[in-house]
Amino acid sequence: MQHLNTNMARLLGIAGKPSRLVIGLMSGTSVDGLDVALCRFSGTGMDTGIELLEFETVPYGEDYKGEIRSVFSKRNVDLEKVCLLNGWVALAHARIILSCLRRWKRSPEEIDLIASHGQTIFHAPKTLHKQTKFGNATLQIGDGDHMAVETGIVTVSDFRQKHVAAGGEGAPLAAYGDFLIFSKKEENRIMLNIGGIANFTFLPGSLQADEVFCTDTGSGNTLMDAFIQRYYPGKYFDENAEVASKGQANTALLTVLKDHPFFAHPFPKTTGPELFNLAYLEQAQEKSGTTGISNEDVMATLSRFSAETIAAAIKTVVKDPAEFRFYVSGGGMHNPLLMQHLAALLPECTFKSTKELHINPDAKEAVLFAVLANEMICGGKVSFGKGRNGIPNVSMGKLSFPA
Repeated sequence: MQHLNTNMARLLGIAGKPSRLVIGLMSGTSVDGLDVALCRFSGTGMDTGIELLEFETVPYGEDYKGEIRSVFSKRNVDLEKVCLLNGWVALAHARIILSCLRRWKRSPEEIDLIASHGQTIFHAPKTLHKQTKFGNATLQIGDGDHMAVETGIVTVSDFRQKHVAAGGEGAPLAAYGDFLIFSKKEENRIMLNIGGIANFTFLPGSLQADEVFCTDTGSGNTLMDAFIQRYYPGKYFDENAEVASKGQANTALLTVLKDHPFFAHPFPKTTGPELFNLAYLEQAQEKSGTTGISNEDVMATLSRFSAETIAAAIKTVVKDPAEFRFYVSGGGMHNPLLMQHLAALLPECTFKSTKELHINPDAKEAVLFAVLANEMICGGKVSFGKGRNGIPNVSMGKLSFPA
């Protein structure tokens, strides 16, 4: 028998351990910082045991934000810059990981895997690009090999490509991890995540994977954040809805914002800042004759827009709220005005934080990528059927080994 490759032997060792330490990373469309979640896993599939040991969001510096924004969600960019940023982003994330480990008094040798989402710079489902000869596409930068070499830790990355290759749109991926760690027998659950884009997962109390449902609903925080960043220099979001709370939602603008084919597309569907951006807002203001309204009224309208589109999507799926439990995560859950709107629009629904399920709501997305890495290395036994509900039956992620 030939000698087993050292990296393969290392991987087999990780897979055979009774528990594993996995760092999950998430950098979202807000590009405000890197979520770093240290998780301990035991088991796989429906027997996955998880403990969130450490979590922090490490803010990005202005230089980093500027470089990402130079290519983020833009159809025409400097291709050399994209090429350069692919490794540069990975090294920046790797250094953040190493600094976190020092603060947590842990060595890289203790960590079994890194699960790196990377940084999405463009999301192009066919429903958005509408080019007949091309399929769905999405692009994340932050090369896994650079990260593995810099940290010395086996890295799983680039999760979304397998989803696309198997017929999905590359998002949302929350369904997989949500099902494995948040499902509960005889309790139907809706896991609502309000990030830049809002999405939710339906988890059936039957525990049948092929009944799981997940979709984007439209803008979550992305339009509000973009507006604040443009008109309030130095601010990155509307903290405590201070600006929006001083305004009134404009009915004419709200009507035009909601008048887009995306909202008529059947579920599941995905979207991103490629659609919901300041150009979208400006076009809606021109069409509705509201270019002269105050910043406060614009923000109040955008908050209402996010809430109404989230509520409409949930109502499409949830016919009897008494039969469901609702759990919220993501930055939007900290926006009091947005949550007030949701409570008013869905009065029969009680929204609880995923903290009730022992997962910090701000850490949830990073944790879910850690779940995907654990499943890729050790699991893969849960069948999600044959792509029903836009959820391909695949194990996602690409492996990168240290030098």
